[in-house]
Amino acid sequence: MAGNPFWTYWYFHIPNYLAAVVMYTLLGRFLLSFVYAPDASNYIWRFFRRITDWAVAVFGFISPRYIHPLLLPLAAAFWVFILRHAYFVLLLWMGSTPDATPS
Repeated sequence: MAGNPFWTYWYFHIPNYLAAVVMYTLLGRFLLSFVYAPDASNYIWRFFRRITDWAVAVFGFISPRYIHPLLLPLAAAFWVFILRHAYFVLLLWMGSTPDATPS
């Protein structure tokens, strides 16, 4: 297990994966918002809303107020993208990112 690069760099892979899941789910919610009404009872729409409501609320708080509520999931996905890449740059600066060259 120690030779597996996933477990060696778990502090890089796990937050990156979770941030990617949130980011792509927010993008899916944004696209589905053109199909479903905000209070629709479709189980897929309810799942997307339930998974991403916290992110829309958090990043809606730091986003400018002139952003239309329909665009908040897209703005939240942008903020998650920025945080994801800032985390990568921080780990790169510290020299703690996985090596891209095969061994």
